[in-house]
Amino acid sequence: MVVTSSDVKKLGLWTSTSLVVGNMIGSGVFMMPATLAAYGGISVLGWIFSAIGALLLAKVFSNLSIMMPVSDGGPYAYTRKGMGDFAGFLVAWGYLISTWCTNAAISVAFVGAMSTFIPDLAVNNLMAVLFGLGAIWFLTWINTLGIVASGKMQLLTTLLKLIPLILVCAGGLFFIDFNNFIPFNMSGTSDFSAITATATLTFFAFLGMECATIPSSSVANPEKTIPKATMMGTILTTVIYIFSSISVMGMIPAEVLQKSVTPFADAASIIFGPEAVYWVGGGVAIAAFGTLNGFILVQGQVADAMAVDRLFPAIFCKKNKNGVASAGLIIGSIIVSMIMLMNYTKGLANQFKFLILLSTLTVLVPYLFSAASLILIKIQNKIKSGNWFSTIMLASMAFLFSLWAVSGSGQDTVYYGFMMLMAGIPIYVWMMWKRQSS
Repeated sequence: MVVTSSDVKKLGLWTSTSLVVGNMIGSGVFMMPATLAAYGGISVLGWIFSAIGALLLAKVFSNLSIMMPVSDGGPYAYTRKGMGDFAGFLVAWGYLISTWCTNAAISVAFVGAMSTFIPDLAVNNLMAVLFGLGAIWFLTWINTLGIVASGKMQLLTTLLKLIPLILVCAGGLFFIDFNNFIPFNMSGTSDFSAITATATLTFFAFLGMECATIPSSSVANPEKTIPKATMMGTILTTVIYIFSSISVMGMIPAEVLQKSVTPFADAASIIFGPEAVYWVGGGVAIAAFGTLNGFILVQGQVADAMAVDRLFPAIFCKKNKNGVASAGLIIGSIIVSMIMLMNYTKGLANQFKFLILLSTLTVLVPYLFSAASLILIKIQNKIKSGNWFSTIMLASMAFLFSLWAVSGSGQDTVYYGFMMLMAGIPIYVWMMWKRQSS
């Protein structure tokens, strides 16, 4: 394959894969073994079930990226093509809300992780706020330098965050005590209920599998790179999630693990000694930092794609000298900063947690719509190649799995998340009016 000068300024296979892996593996996964300990070893089956759903969705996005290789906004572009402007707008609007809330939560997690090395961050709210804002705006600046700069940062942080996970994953296999998996189901409920509960919890660790599709016009050879990156990233993440959970749960008794606030650090201490706590803490901090970088890139790309299609204010696609929609990035990071500040404001801390909870639904809707769009786009484009039966089965299973994930997020989350989606309708109506008036 000949590499052109324009490809040098684009994301390659490894950088695109790091966007998938880096955005999926955030700081939260380091706490997952403690969360699952109450269910016992059966939670591994929950991981496997959620991984199957994630791989189905990854295959959906892989196939869509082959059908529409240059489709900035990923799920937004696919939904708009398959279902029209309104459905596309709802997907992108919900995705933006989720990304803004997620970035605020990640910045808070980054500050918490760094308190291992700077204890004052845990007790001094002003210092914590300034530290969190510093991370947000440093990475916003990196992203304004161009897609290559943000891609290099993503690749570096992804490699660094994988080190403690892989070491614990591999090293822990030699320290496993299989008695720690007995009883296999500790939940007090049926096996089916326990698997369903743990699959619901673990599926949210896979959110972000679609990220390679979002900056598609900035990816070299997108019709080959994006599908490979999506599948490679999801498979690699799945292997790390499952084996690291087995290692940690096999080393630490469930009754101890449930009370742990640093399960990976506790496991690393067993393998490598007490000093390992610090490099695992560093891994958590880097995980949060890298994920924040990836989702800042994504928030700018989605808003840019909407604005180019005249479904969002034009300022969001205004480019700087590096070809980046910097104004949209800055506006997005202002919103993220405001949400993050809520966490450190006594009267608004509960509202912060509420917003994070509600953003769960808005990131699941794009999965539903993208699965449905796989069939619709194939019909619209009159694509006769490929096995229609396998396409319908893939789209149907991915759609049903996404629907199950939506229902599993809880009644309140679904209701208020739906209301947040509907809050974007006035913006859509205004943009349609501007379109027709011009």
